[in-house]
Amino acid sequence: MFDMDGVITDTMPYHFRAWRKILRNNGLTVSKFDIYSREGQKGTESIREIFAQSAMTISTSQAQRIIDDKERFFKQIIRQRFIPGSRTLIKKLYHNGVRLALVTGTSRHEVERTMPKKLLAMFEATVTGSDVLLGKPHPEPYLNALKALKISGEEAIVIENAPFGIMSAKAAGIKCYAVSTSLPAKYLKGADRTFKDLKSLSGVLQKALDKK
Repeated sequence: MFDMDGVITDTMPYHFRAWRKILRNNGLTVSKFDIYSREGQKGTESIREIFAQSAMTISTSQAQRIIDDKERFFKQIIRQRFIPGSRTLIKKLYHNGVRLALVTGTSRHEVERTMPKKLLAMFEATVTGSDVLLGKPHPEPYLNALKALKISGEEAIVIENAPFGIMSAKAAGIKCYAVSTSLPAKYLKGADRTFKDLKSLSGVLQKALDKK
């Protein structure tokens, strides 16, 4: 089970630029850590927490307006870029008969816009932010993926890059491997194992495939 932003697609810098611009227009300044550490969380929750840090409150309608503004700007600046080794790893697993799921907090229309159709088709199940009531760190996204694949948590491995994603996977009873593509390893300690990049992770997964 793969997260998308920061694991497959190199989109986190664009998300940060979009959040920074729109939140600045609303009187708030955010750091990369503010955004990167909340990756996978539903946008409305992220906005409420960020506003709360400045002792400010925001209504649901105001939060949705900010999200809509952010998504519009994100679409203007996004470029299709991938984390090195992500497409190779996905294709290798797929062609070795490994069942794949994509589990992301990004909305479904953004997933379909960002991911190449042929690559997206390799995922047997796709759970997006549009498909859940509770986003990461709640286990619902990964529990939904388990249900879609009709497997137990013991039969899966999650690839994540952010604390909330790790928490979501572990709460769903799934082993989680983290890659430090967005945040340093010290923020990913909740994972079962942490890797500096997908190349080093791919080597471990290849050994597992060789044992089959």
